[in-house]
Order: sequence, then structure tokens, then C-alpha cells
Amino acid sequence: MSAVIEIEGLRKTFHSLRNGRRVAVDGFDLLVEAGQVHGFLGPNGSGKTTTLRALLGLVRADSGRMTVLGEPSPELLPRVAGQVGAIVESPQFFGNFTGHRTLRLLARAGGVPVSRVDQVLDLVGLHDRGDDRVKSYSLGMKQRLAVASALLKDPRLLILDEPANGLDPAGIREMRDLMRSLAANGVTVLVSSHILGEIQLICDHVTIISRGRRVAAGRVDEVLAGHDRHEFLVRVAEPERAVELLHAAGLTAVVDGEALVVSGVGDPTVVSRVLGEQGLWVGELTPLRPDLESVFLELTGAYGPSSVPRQVDDSSPPRDGAVIDLDRGVDA
Repeated sequence: MSAVIEIEGLRKTFHSLRNGRRVAVDGFDLLVEAGQVHGFLGPNGSGKTTTLRALLGLVRADSGRMTVLGEPSPELLPRVAGQVGAIVESPQFFGNFTGHRTLRLLARAGGVPVSRVDQVLDLVGLHDRGDDRVKSYSLGMKQRLAVASALLKDPRLLILDEPANGLDPAGIREMRDLMRSLAANGVTVLVSSHILGEIQLICDHVTIISRGRRVAAGRVDEVLAGHDRHEFLVRVAEPERAVELLHAAGLTAVVDGEALVVSGVGDPTVVSRVLGEQGLWVGELTPLRPDLESVFLELTGAYGPSSVPRQVDDSSPPRDGAVIDLDRGVDA
């Protein structure tokens, strides 16, 4: 499987009179291979959009190596630009133009057959609203139009920054189905989103960035497995007594409301055996598996008391520069 996107050691610093020097991306690495639906995650201000803009030649990186479809970027990006569709940040359209006219103009400017316009309007669910002016569109419809514009060139690589922004639940599901369909037809998709449940459903690989540095990368299932504490929710008639029995058997357990949580359990039958031998019968024994949201919050440190407003990218930096990379091991 060949690399469609490669980023190594990307660094970008911004300077301003008011805020001084700010490192937006700090030695960031990213690998997206052909055929993947790859999730790119990070808190607000973590460097996601700056990374995408640098990759597409929209901002100049300070240092680092980048390739798109095998060509150095941004130097030789024009060679493959016709095979790349992208939405970065909120797209802007002329409000008085119809959706159909907007896409026709983009098609002509990009040398794309105008017949492609109706195809992409169908794909994103805007065929019946194509003759309406864009200023009458909702935020979700404008987002659909943006995705349609990115699909005009029938790209080999699709880069989507928050494609579900403004969509209702049905629209989010349609966007999920669209990305799966594109991937099934050989399109590589890099998607950035804050809807982590959707990323877990859609993506097979994920990269997480915090404060400009990669903190995790690999298959979604492997990233989740790496944070599995082998915990089980246990319900019994006497949870306090159950905790004492499990402690005596060398297991870690704490009362959690009317149940208890047992940690570090390799074989859950041990729990039922220990308790059953003392006349405590288990009513529920449920594994507590990590989801992408909990892993994301743990890795980026994006928790915090609800009473304290969280600032942009009020997240934890990687410990001592280490990152979890399940494809390549741990980097110091």
C-alpha cells in the first residue's frame, strides 16, 4: 500500500506584534496510505488546520518534508492538484449564485466537464435545491455544496475539514455513507472532525494532534486497545462486601454507585468465581471498553472542571516528546 500523504517534521511558527511568537505545528508527522479513511483529530487550536493549509501550499512551513500522491508539496503540488479535492475551514460562496451555477463556474475553471455538476449534486443530496440561491441555504446545505465542489474533479484524494459542520443527524449519516462509498471506490479520505463518534464509525486509521505535536497514530481499533484497562462493571447484591472479597483475591475493585468496577481483569470468569464461591451471585458483568472520545480526552488533556472556561487548545503537551504510534512503535 503506497503513501498518499507523508508529512515528516512539519514545523510552522506564527509571529504577531500582539501575541509574539506562537508555535502552531511542532515537528508533526502524518502518514496516510492509499485506500484509507483517515481521521485527523485534535482540540481547537492544536494545529490541524495549519497542517492542512501547509500541506496544500496555502501557508509556508518553516521546515519539514511533505508529499501528496508521491509529489513533494508544495513545490510540485500542481502536478497532482487535479487529483486532489479539499475543504479547509469554512468555504465561502457568492450568495446570489445558485448552487448549480456555483459548481458550473468551478467546473469550467478547473477544466472539469459540466456534466459532472449534476452528479456531485446528487451525491451530496442537493439535486432538488441546485437552482436555489446559496444565500437561502442553511449552514448544513452550504457544507454539502462545499463537499460537492471538492468532488467535482473526481479526486483520488479527498481532504475534508469538518465536513459534518451544520448537518442534522440524518445529514451526518449521509456524509458517513458518502465517505464509505468513496473509499470503497478507491478514494483516499483524510477527514478532520470534532464528532468523535462518527470518526470511530467511519475511519480505519486515526492521527491525534495536541499543541502541534502528534500524540497517537495507528488503526482505530489498536489505538483503543492500547487504552483498554480491562475494566468490568459488576452488579451484585452487596457491592461493599464484593469489593472486600475481590481485594482478598488480589483484584482491584471500587464501588461505583450501586455497582462496582473491577480493573486489570484478564479473565472475567475469575470475578464470578470468586464472588460465587462466597454466595454472591453476579447479576451483570459488562466490559468497559474505551471509545475514541475518552481516549482523545485522555491524550490531549482536554478535560477540566465544567465551571472553568477552557481556552483554545487548553490541552496537555506530549510527555517528554513521546508519542504513541501503533504503526511504528514509540518515538522519543
